[in-house]
Order: sequence, then structure tokens, then C-alpha cells
Amino acid sequence: MITVVGTGTGAPLPDGVLAGARLVVGGRRHLESAPVPADAEQVVLGPLAPALDVIERHLEKDCRVVVLASGDPGFFGIVRVLAERFGAERLDVRAGVSSVAAAFARAGLPWDDAVVVSAHGRDLRTAVNVCRARPKVAVLTGPGAGPAEIGAALAGRAAAEIGAALGGRAAAEPSWPDAPGGGAADRYGPAPLGRVLVVASGLGTGDERVERVTPSEAAARDWGSAVSVVLCLDESRALGGVRTVAGPATGPAQWALEEDAFTHRDSMITKSEVRALALARLGPRLGELVWDVGAGSGSVAVECARFGAAVVAVEKAVDAVERIAANARAHDVYVDAVHGSALDVLPRLPDPDAVFVGGGGRELPAVVTACARRARRTVVVAMAALDRVPAAREALVGAGFSCDGVLLQSSRLAPLPGDVMRLAATNPVFLLWGNRTPVPQEGVAQ
Repeated sequence: MITVVGTGTGAPLPDGVLAGARLVVGGRRHLESAPVPADAEQVVLGPLAPALDVIERHLEKDCRVVVLASGDPGFFGIVRVLAERFGAERLDVRAGVSSVAAAFARAGLPWDDAVVVSAHGRDLRTAVNVCRARPKVAVLTGPGAGPAEIGAALAGRAAAEIGAALGGRAAAEPSWPDAPGGGAADRYGPAPLGRVLVVASGLGTGDERVERVTPSEAAARDWGSAVSVVLCLDESRALGGVRTVAGPATGPAQWALEEDAFTHRDSMITKSEVRALALARLGPRLGELVWDVGAGSGSVAVECARFGAAVVAVEKAVDAVERIAANARAHDVYVDAVHGSALDVLPRLPDPDAVFVGGGGRELPAVVTACARRARRTVVVAMAALDRVPAAREALVGAGFSCDGVLLQSSRLAPLPGDVMRLAATNPVFLLWGNRTPVPQEGVAQ
């Protein structure tokens, strides 16, 4: 039997939990603070594989094994690995308070509606995208993915500035630089996000610190290695409402909303039938970044944000930028509306997972090429002019995408005098989409 004990957030070890243990496994600080029996072998956790092998040898001899872990070891913890290797029936888990629960407790906030994302040993961009999209997020940190790196990405500070503040250590996430001038019409990159970070260090120890800082303040400091969790909060929505189901809200009940769900000018909006297929091909989801290029009213951007994606909408008309922001507020989502020409703006943005191109005019082939070079997964292009389809397709194929498309033409029910109905045709639109072909990795089975 393996006894897994959660500790490190203030609760003492259960009485007698180490009695009779022949092997005690844990982090160095856990082992140093625990009354480990003098005759027990100790293994300091580092790489997991050697520790698991030692555990297996002790189990074969029917020896008692105790694993010390932080907080709740079943929450992004070692329980998963132990259960996969040895079977859940061989585990006796004594859960402590997780660092996430402790951090929210210190902040005085409920967390049944929070999104929890781990950046420990994982790509930081997923955590950053979740922080941009959701109002209440807990990020489990790790080397290269701490408060400074999270703050740098959210604050939009230049990489050189962040690196200088951290003594030459570069931020892990590509920068989203502040624009010259500072006004909405002059901005050529995503705006700093209105969030506060609650940085929790040394929870449950004598060195515990819980600090509220702005992303810029977090980016300018070296936080050391004691930070275990960072809360990213939109304080205006931090309390939320009464919940029935814990965790982030599920996907929207409806999508491809009617055009009148958005403010738009002179019917310059992606029609719902086109939007439905575009969303199906884009596949926006939590943790990803979507560009909406030539966003117009921002209907596609808003719908992607409703699915949980972080979204940057690029639009060259100033009044449209304001309209996009208003539509996002009306649907209670965050969309970063950026003013400027796509070819000027796109080089300043971090790489997207998916891109929707709804405008571009004569520059459309160049815009699609720029998007295709950067997109990690999918590009979808909507075109009214069929003579632009070949160049757009060539741009996608040339960037390594598989490519397909369809001409969409729908007819809607419309009333006629005499209480009868007719079919009113909408303008045809060609929808082209490309998916990046995975590159086989040497030694990895496909």
C-alpha cells in the first residue's frame, strides 16, 4: 500500500502517518520538515521515473511506502502518476488543502467558478490565453512560467524591457508591445488587459506572502521559486453569481447568432449561415488564441470568445473598432479590438491557433499568406469575390495546409403581402479553410 499525504499549505501531518514506513518519498522541503523514521529509506523527488522504480521495489517486498506531496495530491498532483503505475486500489490518499483553494481563501473569494490551469512543465501560452479570456483564473506556476512571465504577457510589455527588469532573463511569452500614442485609434497591438494578479508564495509556511499586483508590477520583479499559484482576476466580476455546476461555464447554448444580436453598419456583418460553418472549422476553445482579421462588427470574434478562446480582432476602421468592443461587452466576453491595417498589425501579435479572415480587399492574398505562416492549426477565409479564391488557396497550400472550401448560398423565409412566405436569397460567399498538416516527428508513432 502507498500512503499519499498532502501537506505544505498549513495543515500538520496526520498523527502516526509515517510510523512503520520503510520508504518515504517527497520533495526536499517535505522530507526535511517531516518526522521520517530513522530506518526508512528516503527518496527526494526529482525525475519521477527513478522514484517510481524505487517504490515498485519496496512494494514487491510488501513494505510500507509513504509519499509526501503538496496540498491535494489528486489535484494536478502525483496521484495520477501513481494510480497509472500501481493502480488506484493500492493508494491510500490523505488529501490536504490544495494551493488553489488556499490562495482563493487568502484572497477572500469563492472559487467554484474559477478556471484552473497548470503552467508547470507546460506551454505558458495556454495559461495566458485562459487568463485573457476568463475573469477568474488560477495558474499553477513553474520554472519559466511564474508571475513575471504571466505579467509580461498580460501587460503587453516589450520583451527587452521585461528582460532588463529581470536581470537579462527574457520573458517566455512573445511580447504584445504597447503602441505609440496610447489612443485606441493609434494602437498597433493588443491593449494591456485589465486584470489584477494575486501572487501566493510559501502558502502554509512561516514565509507565506500573498500580494496583489498589476501585471506590469509582476513583470518587473524576480519572484524566486516559492510561488506555487497565481490568481488572475477581473475584480469587477470576481464574485460571479450563484453556481450549480463548478468550474468554467460550458459552451454557449447557441451560436451562429442572428445578425440583430450585434451592432453593425449597413449589414456589414458575416451572416449567421456563414458564421456557423466558419465556427465549425475554426473550433475555438479555451486556452487558444484566435485572430479575427478584417473583423467588421466583430461577430466572429465575439462568438469565438463565447466558446472560451482568447481573441484579437483586427480592423482598420476606427468606428468599427469601437463597435467590436461594444458587441463584446454586450455579450459579456473580452475581445481585444486592435486598430490598424492587417499587414502592419499582424507582425506585432503572438502566434494564433486559428485565424478567420473576413476582409482584406486587394491585399487579401498577402493577408492570408501572413496568417498562414503564423497559424498553428487552422485558417478560414470568407470571400465574396470568387476571383480571389485561387490566390487564397495557393497561400494556404504553400504554407503547408490542407485546403478545402464551399460556396455558401442560402435562402431565408421572408414575408409577402397576404400572409404568405417567399424565399429571399442572401449573397453567396465562398468559404475556404485550411488545416495545418502535422509534421511527423522522428521516433514518434503517428
